Amino acid sequence: MRLLVLGGTGFVGGATVAEGVRRGWTVTVFNRGLHGATPEGVHRLRGDRTAPDGLSALAGGEWDLVVDTWDGAPRAARDAARLLAGRVGHFGYVSSGSVYARPVVPGSNEDAPVVAAEPDADDAADAPNKAGAYAPNKAGAERAVRQVYGERALIARAGLILGPGEDIGRLPWWLTRIARGGDVLAPGPADLPVQYVDVRDLAGWMLDRGAQRQGGTFNVVSRSGHATMGELLDACVAATGADARLRWTDPEPILAAGVVPWNDLPIWVPAGHEYRWLQERDVERAYAAGLTCRPVTETVTDTWAWLRRVGTVPPRAGRPQRAPVGLDPEREAALLAATRVFGS
Repeated sequence: MRLLVLGGTGFVGGATVAEGVRRGWTVTVFNRGLHGATPEGVHRLRGDRTAPDGLSALAGGEWDLVVDTWDGAPRAARDAARLLAGRVGHFGYVSSGSVYARPVVPGSNEDAPVVAAEPDADDAADAPNKAGAYAPNKAGAERAVRQVYGERALIARAGLILGPGEDIGRLPWWLTRIARGGDVLAPGPADLPVQYVDVRDLAGWMLDRGAQRQGGTFNVVSRSGHATMGELLDACVAATGADARLRWTDPEPILAAGVVPWNDLPIWVPAGHEYRWLQERDVERAYAAGLTCRPVTETVTDTWAWLRRVGTVPPRAGRPQRAPVGLDPEREAALLAATRVFGS
């Protein structure tokens, strides 16, 4: 197989390239050449897809499958799809569950309403109000790819993505915090179901489906409860070997203290929260199409090994760095002292 990855040096793109190389495929990446590296033997084309004639390096090439992770202006996704329409047989686009229009009913499948977005729109992040740019950019890019490729378009609406290379830092924050040892504020309950996908499982599924020329739109994330918060944090303790004591705490006092789920305490979204749907999406369509998800212990252990090797979470390719996730140590200590602990 001849694989083209648009991007290819960030979190998901890098995992896709690595999987293509592992399979012995011929792999080409197209990007600006400003971020990251590629494995030996990967052909690298340079260009800025947002600039006039920025896609010219792709002219004349032919591939069996393209995977695009773009999250900027939908028109850039449209332009790439149009240029590649006669040169690539199948188009895989890594979208996001963020495209669903709020409020989202927990357990919804791929037929749930999506935010309004145009396939020829400019980057929503360029608007005066940059909040919420990600969802319309992804939704508009989905439409752009479908307009060009139709049934040959594979749209993967990924959920929470974890694993080696993570450039937001949710799982790395928990690993780093637990590695410091001592009492750790563990947001309860311990049996709270968690829904996520290892980046390597996402990449492998995309390439499997692309090789079989399968199109359609899929929620690509594990079943809710593939792991629990308890299993995730226990795996962090085991992987780091730290002298850490998980102090399981009721959600109510944590929320009352102004702690923001998902951001202040990454991955955690308690039952009944308005964003609980992020951990409760219907995924049976993806599982029927071959999705398999590795154990949480493997994801955690491999992420810790990667984090120790690189030292710090890398910046997001092509995007301004987000505000750091996770609680400040002093705030965590105050919460531990003030909240009612119901387990350890």
